[in-house]
This record gives sequence, C-alpha cells and structure tokens, in this order.
Amino acid sequence: MVRLAQCGAAVLAVCLFLIAVSTHARAADGDTLAQVRARGVVRCGVSEGVQGFSIKDRSGLWSGIDVDFCRAVAAAALGDPSKVAYVPLRAAARFPALTEGMIDLLARNTTWTLRREAALKVQFAGVLFYDTQGFLVRSARGVQTAAGLKGATVCVEKGTSTQVHLRDYSADNQLEIIPLVIDSAIEARRAFFAGRCSAYAADSAQLAAVRLEAPDGPQSVQLLPERIAKEPLSPAVRGGDQSWLTLVRWVLFALVAAEELGVTRDNLQSRLSEVAVRRALADGDESDRSLGVETGWRARAVQSAGNYGEMFDRNLGPGTSLKLDRGLNRLWTQGGLMYAPPFR
Repeated sequence: MVRLAQCGAAVLAVCLFLIAVSTHARAADGDTLAQVRARGVVRCGVSEGVQGFSIKDRSGLWSGIDVDFCRAVAAAALGDPSKVAYVPLRAAARFPALTEGMIDLLARNTTWTLRREAALKVQFAGVLFYDTQGFLVRSARGVQTAAGLKGATVCVEKGTSTQVHLRDYSADNQLEIIPLVIDSAIEARRAFFAGRCSAYAADSAQLAAVRLEAPDGPQSVQLLPERIAKEPLSPAVRGGDQSWLTLVRWVLFALVAAEELGVTRDNLQSRLSEVAVRRALADGDESDRSLGVETGWRARAVQSAGNYGEMFDRNLGPGTSLKLDRGLNRLWTQGGLMYAPPFR
C-alpha cells in the first residue's frame, strides 16, 4: 500500500493517484469485513483524549461513547467486543488514516459534512451525537457573549469543521476574530489555559470536557451562550465498501432501536421472544447473508454496549462528571432526533 510519507515532492501527484486507486480497489472489493476477520480486530480511529467520547485511563483502558460504539461494531463483526485496536488520531490525520487503510472505522467526534463525503470519498454511517459549536472563555475576562470576542485571538484545532465555522461566524458578525490554529486538541487546550488565546472554539460537549481540566477549577472558565454551528458527529468508513458501511450504520440503528423498544443490556435475552424485538435485533434473513455476518449480530452489539440511552448515560449523562443533558440526542418520541428506520 502506498503512503504519503513515502512520496517525494516530484512524485506526489503520482502517489496521490496510486493511493486513490489502491484505496478504491480495496474498498470496491467489499473486503473490509474480510480484512477485519483475517486480522482479528477492528482498527478504530479515536481522539487523542476527549472525556466522554474516547479517552484512555492510566491502566490503558479506553472509555467513552465512541469507544462503546467501536466495541459494538466488533461484537457484530467478530462476535467479541474486546477485539478492537484503538488508534488515537489528531483531527488533521483522521481522514488520511481512514482513506489509506490504517483504520477500518473512524469514531472520533467527527462532523458529517457534504465536502468530506464528496471530496474525501468517506461515508458517514449516521449521527451518533448531535452537537453544536461554541466558545470557552476564562471567567475573569468578563466576556458574557460572543460579541465580546471582537478582535480577539481564538484557539481552534487544525483540520476541523470548527475552523470553517469560526471564520464564517466572524465574518458574518464583523468580529474580526484572529484564529490561532493549533495542530492537536491537546495542544489547543494547553494554549488556551496558558493565555495564548482569549477563547477556545470547539464542539460544545468537547468544551464541557475541557472545562473540567481547567488548572484553576471548572468555575474559572465558562461556555458562552451562543451555539454558532451544527455539529452532527458520525462514525465514518472508507467510500466504496457498501457492505461495511451498511453493517456499521445498522449497528448504530440497532442501538437506537433497542432504546425505542425498552431493551437494555440486562433484559435483552428475556425480551428476544417478543416479535418486535426479535425482528429488530435477532431475526436472521438474507441481509445477514449479504453482509457476511452471523445471525444475531445486532443483538450482540446491544449486549456489548447497551442501548443508545445506556451509552449516553454511562459516558455523558447526569451521573458523569460532564453532566450533559440529552437534548437533541433524546429519542424522537421524547422531543429529540434519535430515530431508527424499520428493519424490515
């Protein structure tokens, strides 16, 4: 497989062509699942460390809603939720890692956009978390709204949709914000806490996690009330492998459907005798055969991670240090946007 690091300046165009061709050939063969099985693990691209989404503790264990989703996919594809190799990635490195085949699945608080699907040839499986973009400021500065950032320097991570939204918001509101573009989220947090910028722009849930890391305590920083952009965060796969995309997408829908049906990790087995539950989570049919997975893959996904609500509560909800309200991530029957299409 050709990698960008192997390309000199004189042959960069040729390398880019070869990468595109080899990536398309791998994906077009529909062999991601076959490669995953041969390898024995799902290689899952995650963040360098965002509490509630994907973060590694001192013992080396990963946790977070993105991590739970990777485990659910591994349970569906391989029958074992522990068969995941987590690959921490900076925002700027995540799509090259996916398109060059270094990872099989990107679950790294990544925003679903048209440009990414059309230009980068990646495909998004569905919204795992509806987020928004906001600003974090130091409380001592006395800034109460985004208007108070006129002419200010704002930290933003390189390679994110946040960069684009920040530029557009500044232009539309004549704020003349000066972006300080930093290579990684970890470095951006450090720069903000060191006073190199007046505010930090990122996904609101990510900023809630950053707030907990403030050297002078969470009360020393605050989220401004404005939410300046939609950030639908979605797992992504390489373009061209429809079977793998379908498997990943319907793992997500199975987790949502389980919550719609009141099925939890604890009561799953006792509920499988019910027609609606069996149809959504357990029935074997031609779709299992066409995807190349063993019957019961959706039930295995739910058994590994719980339903969507359980995942949210365990990683982000009121019982966690983040204490996030579900908001748009409630089920559609509860005023939210989470909705699973029919399985038949």
